[in-house]
Amino acid sequence: MQYSHRYRAYPTQEVAGDLERHIDIHRQAYNYTRYEYQNVDADTIGSAYKHHSRLPDWKDDFPVFTEVNAKALQRTVTRFYQNLSGLKSLKEKGHKVGELKWKSPKEYQSITYSQHGFKLKNTSGRRATLWLSKIGEIKIRYHREIPDESDIKEVTIKKETTGDWFVSFGLERDEASLPEKPDVDLLDASNCVGIDLGVQNYIHTSDGKTVDWLDLSDEYERLRHEQRNLSRKEDGSNNYERQRRTVAKVKRHIQQKIKDFQHKLSTWLVREYDAVFVEDLDVKPMLEDSHNACNKQDAAWRQFITLLEYKAELYGTHFVQVDARGSTKECAKCGTETAKPIWVREHACPACGFECDRDANAALNVLQRGFDELGLGWPESTPVETALPTDTDDFQEVSAKRVVETGSLGV
Repeated sequence: MQYSHRYRAYPTQEVAGDLERHIDIHRQAYNYTRYEYQNVDADTIGSAYKHHSRLPDWKDDFPVFTEVNAKALQRTVTRFYQNLSGLKSLKEKGHKVGELKWKSPKEYQSITYSQHGFKLKNTSGRRATLWLSKIGEIKIRYHREIPDESDIKEVTIKKETTGDWFVSFGLERDEASLPEKPDVDLLDASNCVGIDLGVQNYIHTSDGKTVDWLDLSDEYERLRHEQRNLSRKEDGSNNYERQRRTVAKVKRHIQQKIKDFQHKLSTWLVREYDAVFVEDLDVKPMLEDSHNACNKQDAAWRQFITLLEYKAELYGTHFVQVDARGSTKECAKCGTETAKPIWVREHACPACGFECDRDANAALNVLQRGFDELGLGWPESTPVETALPTDTDDFQEVSAKRVVETGSLGV
């Protein structure tokens, strides 16, 4: 299993200068890889592995490439082919794509050390030291330990648009060291949950809990204020650069607040339940919809689903994505489909008379589809029979602020 940990880095002024110079050399290597891909005989390139064999010739022709770590240089070539593969995947799915562009200094702000050329030291306290080949030592804020069961496979150091530095450790953990998941045959509806990613609430669970949207109104108001100030500055001036960094810091604060909320919510879900089922959403067309597009963007649902998936592995929880089509229209009790405009918030089946909240009905359908994906029958005693309307005393609504402040819904 592969995942990553990210830490704030504090290079000295001298080391920061070396980092920026190394990043620019890697940027040139990336652009030269693109040039050769487009202009050199395909027999000698066409894959990262083949292209790596050209690096000794590069160093003879351009001595600047000898100044950086050899493995990091190979990783930069690999990065080009990974980006190329991403474009091809999008094209195969029917998306209209162009070609990989030449990278300017502003567009290329990170380098990756793979396999070796790095060492993490002095990890006993809240500060640690990262050593990088041909660069030197960098202090990092070691706010969480890397598990002993995980191996560091690669290290990426990046300069954000705010001017701050961050280090990401690519970790790999042996499957045998992961917690064992509960026996599928012993799962029942009481220890499993279906999750509807909603519009009125951030999530609605099949056992009657909702989590509100994160209130970011103050943050966005500040962002608008700082962006207005930026628009009054002369582009290229020192004042413009200072204000640009201020805007970037506000944006990063919003992103961090969203991710912190998602981390805490996803951790609670995988620790609370033996199996978590969620809709496999195609986010792009949802964002293109004119209704509530801003909130959908803030939701970062794909990011939330990714967090759920890898944390389920870490905590020994079953995780399944199910087909989202028709989960809102279909009655969770009898299966009859009923069209519902977005403003209709209650489900009332004309066939069987089953009534509950619209999102609760969708969450129950996700739960049922999750059982089907695992090859289990729908239990005889199902939560459909006890589904709660949102106006009952037993219905549990949880604010997003509570998730952020307590780190869980159980406190």
